[in-house]
Amino acid sequence: MKRLKKQSPQRESRRVHGFDVLENQCIWMKAGVVNYRICDNAFDCSTCAFDRAMQRAMKMDPTTEIPTEKPEWVETLLRRYDGANRPCRHALTGRIDAPKICPYNYECYHCAFDQMLDDMELTDDPSRPVCDRVSGFQMAAGYYYHMGHCWARIEHGGRIRVGYDDFLTRLFGRMSSCDLPSLGVNLLQDQVGWTFKRDDHQAAVLSPVTGTVLAVNHLVEDHPEIAHEDPYHHGWLFILEPVAPKRSLKRLYFGAESFRWIDNESQKLLRMIGPEYESLAATGGTVVKDIFGSFERIEWDSLVHTFLHTTER
Repeated sequence: MKRLKKQSPQRESRRVHGFDVLENQCIWMKAGVVNYRICDNAFDCSTCAFDRAMQRAMKMDPTTEIPTEKPEWVETLLRRYDGANRPCRHALTGRIDAPKICPYNYECYHCAFDQMLDDMELTDDPSRPVCDRVSGFQMAAGYYYHMGHCWARIEHGGRIRVGYDDFLTRLFGRMSSCDLPSLGVNLLQDQVGWTFKRDDHQAAVLSPVTGTVLAVNHLVEDHPEIAHEDPYHHGWLFILEPVAPKRSLKRLYFGAESFRWIDNESQKLLRMIGPEYESLAATGGTVVKDIFGSFERIEWDSLVHTFLHTTER
């Protein structure tokens, strides 16, 4: 499959956003090792100078989750709480609401409950976001947006959840199938990652970030209409373990910049449709849910080329 040459938009310099919306405490702060530390590296601990310094101080092997010695935060919690009433570290850091006692002296690598939490977070739906309407399209607050019309949302521990944006689902209408990447597949930002179909038409989609697929929403694979009806909530597609997430996220649209971008995309669509555009918006300014099916003059390949920045296979 050939990729069209990317036209890089002019971007203003900015930091990575979103941690104030979700969770911004450094893992060392949440574990109780340091009193105050805010993550400024998109939870990418592998490239974090502070994390490397803490690992050296705690004499931990960075290639394994099992410490060569008990780290200081473990010793601190062992001293603070007696053996019969040691609270689970996830209760202490707010990851779970219910009280829970730690039976493993904070050696979490032994704990099935610790692993279960990770497994549950990979399959749970994200919380429903607050949305703004921009040029007739819904934009979820706190989400990043890729030029190929997918969103990326930061999850617990720095993982990234991915889905279609409202513009894409309205542009192409109800999909007949969605061929999502398999578990363990490595995706590259701005490279084709998966495809979807509508009857005899097919389109390839660019990955918004670089990373390894950890979980896939099989409900969307079985019922692709969910992504069309609820793209920012139940219609999510998959979760990635990102590589250098800070670098990837800085190349995406966020906040006011994403509003300007979607308005430009809407204007581009208006020029493609021409005078019939007035019938595009329904009552209240919401764009119709099937633009491709509503305007005969629009060609599928043209939409894929213009808005997804790929070519049909």
